[in-house]
Amino acid sequence: MHKNTICLWFDNAAEEAARFYAATFPDSSVGAIIRAPLDNPGTRAGDVVIVEFTVLGIPCIGLNGGPIFPQTEAFSFQVMTEDQPETDRYWDAIVGNGGAESACGWCKDRWGINWQITPRSLTEALAAGGDEAARAFAAMMTMQKIDVAGIDAARRGEG
Repeated sequence: MHKNTICLWFDNAAEEAARFYAATFPDSSVGAIIRAPLDNPGTRAGDVVIVEFTVLGIPCIGLNGGPIFPQTEAFSFQVMTEDQPETDRYWDAIVGNGGAESACGWCKDRWGINWQITPRSLTEALAAGGDEAARAFAAMMTMQKIDVAGIDAARRGEG
């Protein structure tokens, strides 16, 4: 186990979520699966209580703790994409597996974890500052999934 890791609280589907992430994102895998030695408030003895996994190289732990602490937008994974096909692939995988679209490149997976699927061209435009950033930001505010061509056009002052 890593010295520092992200712990994600799940109702009871940490293993299912970890396996989905491992199948969806590169440099992702499922590690140890730990079962509860005794009944506790979130699980019964023998149930999966902790799942060690990696998402895009980031070490995580999924804790099946019951419904007491649902996920919120206060935490999200931000995934930098290189182009529209990569953006579409991750967005469609999350939303198409029982997730939900949100605004400005955000979506939520079926377990309540929030994701920002962010094309590099958007972050580059925002980092450029000035009118370019303002135009790209305004375009982004009209989108759910980010449209790379729309961001690039806004960066150039078109549209």
